[in-house]
Amino acid sequence: MNFTTTQPATSTNSTPVCVKIGDSAISDLLMSVYILTFIFGLIFHVLTLGPICQQVRRQNVLGIFLLNLSLSDMLFIFTMPLWINYYRQNHHWQLSAMSCSIAGFFYYSNMYISLYLLCCISVDRCLVVTFPLRSKTHRTSRYAWAQCATVYLVVITMHIMVLVNDNLTDAHDEVNNNDRCYETYPMQKPVALFNLVRVGIGFLLPLLVLALSYWRVLATVGQSPGLSAQAKRKVRLLSFGVIGIFSICFAPYHILLLTRSLVFYYIDNTDPQGSYCKFEQKMHFFFSCTLALSSLNCVVDPVLYVLVSNGVQEEVKLCWRRHRGTKTGDCALTSYSRGKSNNNLI
Repeated sequence: MNFTTTQPATSTNSTPVCVKIGDSAISDLLMSVYILTFIFGLIFHVLTLGPICQQVRRQNVLGIFLLNLSLSDMLFIFTMPLWINYYRQNHHWQLSAMSCSIAGFFYYSNMYISLYLLCCISVDRCLVVTFPLRSKTHRTSRYAWAQCATVYLVVITMHIMVLVNDNLTDAHDEVNNNDRCYETYPMQKPVALFNLVRVGIGFLLPLLVLALSYWRVLATVGQSPGLSAQAKRKVRLLSFGVIGIFSICFAPYHILLLTRSLVFYYIDNTDPQGSYCKFEQKMHFFFSCTLALSSLNCVVDPVLYVLVSNGVQEEVKLCWRRHRGTKTGDCALTSYSRGKSNNNLI
């Protein structure tokens, strides 16, 4: 759970720093990204939360996955003002060290909960398309809730263990009165090891499962004569959309995280003026940008699934018509016959 660390100019009596951050456009750029993510993420999730809940009431498996994904995103969105203020103060955390650790906990927990829930959705879609009859008996609401609970339990437990065992010096850097939050250099060995675990289990494994699932989905759908062109287009949209989330939001961050951790192990990191610190100094801007990119999944998730899910799509349309006064009745009163595909994304 290590960000990157930066420190302003050192005084003659201060400890030499590995990476320096002075007044620059980095803070303004990151603050702008987080502000936009907070605004649009909050709007999109508020608009789609009601329709998704209607799908959950109908025991729609996809709706259950989407609800848990939205809840995870919302928890992260509510901590975003803390990060906005952090970058507004030019990488100075003016709150307590515990609040820094809690904000980081929600940041990284959301990232890996989202990754694994996207993975669960891809496997579910693969089963529906490849084994439509056999999967029908196993795809129950209990099945979906159990998967979501397992994802939450595993991810939260791992990050709580890190949080409890952290003495806060790695998270809240107070050397030279920096007050950095998850920006500490040089890396500590336990942090570097945990980063490698995160890349392998938290990113590469879900990516492999997702790629295999959607490869099978696309191959099956392409050979199916019974599906309309519109249905096939929606399947392709979902497939490339989820792969796009992985590629744009998560891949750059984990590639640089892996690179930084490997460099830490293979290059001397004890000298503040050595090659390791020079490497981290060069990487700081790019790593900070990839971290900001990873937060954009909170905006992309609801848009993607509203576009491809008939059930959620119809609920949003009905609520919008009701809001404009063109149609009466409760938003929940959608006609089941309007699309039996509510139980299926295709």
